[in-house]
Amino acid sequence: MPSIRPFLTAAALAALAGCTALTGQKPPPRPGTSVVALPPTKSDVWQQIAEAPDIDRLKRLPMAWSAGLADARPRFAAALREEGDLLRPDAGLARPAPTPGSYNCRLVRLGKTDARSPAFVKFKPFFCYVEVEDDLLTVVKQTGTERPAGRLWEDDVPTRLVFLGSLALGEREQPKAYGADPKRDLAGVFERIAPMRFRLVMPWPKSGAKLDIYELTPVAEQPKG
Repeated sequence: MPSIRPFLTAAALAALAGCTALTGQKPPPRPGTSVVALPPTKSDVWQQIAEAPDIDRLKRLPMAWSAGLADARPRFAAALREEGDLLRPDAGLARPAPTPGSYNCRLVRLGKTDARSPAFVKFKPFFCYVEVEDDLLTVVKQTGTERPAGRLWEDDVPTRLVFLGSLALGEREQPKAYGADPKRDLAGVFERIAPMRFRLVMPWPKSGAKLDIYELTPVAEQPKG
């Protein structure tokens, strides 16, 4: 004789569902089940701060590398080779955090968004400073009329930090907090590409290039203090 237990179980479940529909209350969870809230990832933290356009720029970083190099190769192939790992997209190494202190910096601009702009430009060296502020590393360009400054955030990709900052214009203007002026906001990726050699890569910047790439190497004689 077939067992009637399956039929009773189905009837009980149907009755429970009917009660739920009438009362609007959810049935208690089945024994042995629980809902676990996952802790936020490192990327979750900086993405809660970053503006949507900047998150999109960082997602399209591989495209910026590909398009920028393609723009520059026909005319600047020798210059690209001279830069070595600075312009190699996959050059990022483990432990990307820089040591606080003074750095020699220079800017290389790669790719173009209009026909009149050059696809490769190198600028004169300048100075940057890395310091610790509120338990976060900050990078500040110290000289020049265009001075990016911002904080470095940990990321789920172990070979990079995420830079969120702003652009100060003029030698006396102080950098604004990220998010205070969307026209000045900056976003990029900070990487170590060799022992004591770093780069800050900003995809799709407002400069008209496809990539702004800052090279940072420590100053030999660090200020005492």
